[in-house]
Amino acid sequence: MNRAVREPLCPALQWRRMGACWMVNSCFTYGTRIGLRCMASDDALRNHGNQQRNRKKVVVVGSDWAALGAAHHLCKQGFSVTVLEADKICGSTNKSSTSGAGGIHGFWYPYSNIFSLVDEIGIKPFTNWTSSAQYSPEGLEVEYPIFLDLSQLPTPLGALIYTQFLRLSLVDRLTSLPLMAAVIDFDNTDTAWRKYDLMTARELFKQFGCSQRLYREAFNPMVQVGLFAPAEQCSAAATLAMLYYFVVAHQKDFDVAWCRGTVEEKIFMPWMDSMRDEGCEFLEGSMVTDFSVNGETGSISEVVCGKDSYEADAIILAVGISTLQEIVMNSSALQTREEFLKALNLASIDVLTVRLRLDRKVNIPKASNVCFGFDDSYGWTFFHLNAIYDEFKDDPTTVIQADFYHANELLPLEDELIVAKAISYLSQCIKDLKDANVVRVEVGRFPKSLSHFFPGSYKYMMRGSTSFPNLFMAGDWIITRHGSWAQEKAYVTGLEAANRVVDHLEEGNFAKIKAVEEDEPHIQALRNLNRSINEIRAQLPLSDYFLQ
Repeated sequence: MNRAVREPLCPALQWRRMGACWMVNSCFTYGTRIGLRCMASDDALRNHGNQQRNRKKVVVVGSDWAALGAAHHLCKQGFSVTVLEADKICGSTNKSSTSGAGGIHGFWYPYSNIFSLVDEIGIKPFTNWTSSAQYSPEGLEVEYPIFLDLSQLPTPLGALIYTQFLRLSLVDRLTSLPLMAAVIDFDNTDTAWRKYDLMTARELFKQFGCSQRLYREAFNPMVQVGLFAPAEQCSAAATLAMLYYFVVAHQKDFDVAWCRGTVEEKIFMPWMDSMRDEGCEFLEGSMVTDFSVNGETGSISEVVCGKDSYEADAIILAVGISTLQEIVMNSSALQTREEFLKALNLASIDVLTVRLRLDRKVNIPKASNVCFGFDDSYGWTFFHLNAIYDEFKDDPTTVIQADFYHANELLPLEDELIVAKAISYLSQCIKDLKDANVVRVEVGRFPKSLSHFFPGSYKYMMRGSTSFPNLFMAGDWIITRHGSWAQEKAYVTGLEAANRVVDHLEEGNFAKIKAVEEDEPHIQALRNLNRSINEIRAQLPLSDYFLQ
C-alpha cells in the first residue's frame, strides 16, 4: 500500500488497532492505489468481541506520573485498562495524586525515564537547560551555572567550585565536606533508610559539622524547596536521598529544564490521547469507596465507586498520601490490612501559588529562583514565566509565579493579604518590581498535595506490592530501590507497578526502566570500603547493644 496516500480509516481498519481480524480488497496499478474497499466478515466481528471479553482488566486509580506511567505500559501490552482519575475522584481538583499538583516543578538532568517517554510519544515540552539563582531579604546570594557547559569535576568539587556564592565564605563552604561521610554511608538500602530516618535533617547537618551560616543560607533552603518543609521537620534519610540524586552524585545532575506550559497541557493531555488510541478509558467523577474481595483467592475482584463497580484482574493505586488516606477511611476491605492502617500515620504538605501579571517589563535575570530568610515556617520559589511558558514569550507585560511550600499558615488568608505578602517578598529580591503595578492576580491553594518525609515516616510508607495478591502501589512516596526522586520516582514506580501486574497476570512484556547513572569511581570505592568496615563492626561484641 502506498504510505503516501492517507485517508480516514474504515471501521475494519480501525478494529485492527484493537486486535480484531479484518479483510481488505484493493486494486493497484503500478504501485498507485486507485481503489480500496474494506469489508469485515461476521467471523471478524465475533473474534473481535471475544478478544475484547478475554482481555484481562486492570484498574488504575490516579491521574499523575505514576498512574499514567502504569496505564501507558499496560495498554501497550494489550490489557483492558481503566483509569479512575484520583484528583477528581476524591473531591478536590486541588489535590495531587503522586508528586504534587501545586506549583511549578522542574525536570532535572537525571530524569532519563521521563525524557525517554516524551521522545516516545513525540512531543517536545521542555525548555533548554537553565541557570538559577537564590535570594534572601538582602538580595542576590547565589548563582547556579549550567553545569553541563563546564568541565566535569569529581563530585562534589563541581558544586563547590562552580557555584557562585556572593556572601558565603569558602571556609563555610568547606564545612560541608564532612557530610560526604554520611553520603557514602547512605546507599539507599533498607538498612540505610532505617538508620537515618529517625534523625532530622538539621541534626544531620549539625552532627557532621556544618557551619551555622552554611546551614542557614544553603542547606536549609535546599531542603525547604526539595522536601517542601523546614529541615527540622524532614527526615535525614530523605534529605540524603534527595541531595544525592539532585546535587551530589554527578556535577551535571543539578541542571534543570522546565515545562513550556502546564504539565497537564504540554505532557499529560497528548499522553492521554495516545493511550485512548490504545483503548485506555479515563473516568472522572466517581469516588472510590471500597473494594470487593474474593474470599477464596484473597484477591480484589472489583473496585467500588458508590453505586458503580469495576471488575478488575489487577489494581494499581497510584495516588498521593492524602488521597490514599481518604480511600482507607472509606474502605472496609483496606481497613483489614495493617499496611494500609499504618499509612494513616503519614502526612502531606500544603502548597500555595500566586501568579502576578505586571503592567510593564521588568528585568528578572534568572527564570527560576529559590528564596530563604523571609520566614522560617515555609520555603518559596519564584519563576519568570515569560522565560518559561510559550504563551507568555511575547507578552508585553511581566508574568511571575511564586510558589510557597509548607504553606499551612498562608492557606486560610484572604487573597489580598497573600498577594501583599508575595509582592513584598518579591520586591526585596527584584528591586525594579517596586515601580510596577499588578494588573491581574491568580491564587491557587493546594492542601495536602505534597508528600511529607518527616522523621520516622519511613516505617509507615508502603511498598509496591501489598497483602492483596493483585493490588499494587505507585507514587513518589512508595519505597523503591531505584534511587530516583520526585516526578521521576513517581513515574518509575508506575512502571514498576505495571511490571508487577505483568508478572501477576503472566501476560505481556516488562517495561524497560533506565537505572540511575552509576556512582563515580571514587564514590564506589569509598562505599565498598564503608560496607566492609560496617560488616566488621557488626561482628564485634555488643555491637547492637547501644542505641544507634
